[in-house]
Amino acid sequence: MPGKTRSTAVATTAPAQPRTPKPRADALRNRERIVTAAREMFVEFGPDVPLDEVARRAGVGNATLYRNFPDRAALVHEVVLAVTSRTTDRAEEATAEEADPFAALTRFVHAAADERIGALCPMLSGGFDKDHPELLAERRRLEEAVEGLVARAMSAGRLRTDIAVGDVLVALSQLTRPLPGIACPNIDRFTHRHIQLFLDGLEAPARSVLPGTAATLEDLRRRA
Repeated sequence: MPGKTRSTAVATTAPAQPRTPKPRADALRNRERIVTAAREMFVEFGPDVPLDEVARRAGVGNATLYRNFPDRAALVHEVVLAVTSRTTDRAEEATAEEADPFAALTRFVHAAADERIGALCPMLSGGFDKDHPELLAERRRLEEAVEGLVARAMSAGRLRTDIAVGDVLVALSQLTRPLPGIACPNIDRFTHRHIQLFLDGLEAPARSVLPGTAATLEDLRRRA
């Protein structure tokens, strides 16, 4: 009786792909400190502040800063992305936690002032890549959140109807834009006071007729 032949299959396994190591906790903290310090110094002195000074305020060495951000453009990109993202978070929090639509809008506008969103404007000039996919996605997220706040307040009859989302964003940009190098170190204490004056002007019923037409998001994009 012939012996049985046992076929053996040779298993082939793909070579294991090397895993990208996760950044260490201290490396992430250093990166966060650099972005926070850069945001503060860009607000105080403008986007051309020496990067050595940013590293000094962050409490890291120059090598650590350049390891995370090889040039100024990379650091500015990260700061703009961080400020935009945090501002959107504030809008979403206000929407979720405030029952009164106008109170939600008011909370967001004051929170956006604390984020110093107006400080982004001087950073968006020159060779800054405003069309980077990350930034476009984050900007759209912010626009949608503010559109929702405005629409809710208007539908509830709490917001005058002759304005648009662009009016809110333009006013926020103007009222929270810092004046680098000015000799008034306490100028920021007026920001929330002037923002509240602006918000009082938004509340329905309207107390005056506005000149011109409402600023839409499309208007802002055409001027970007």
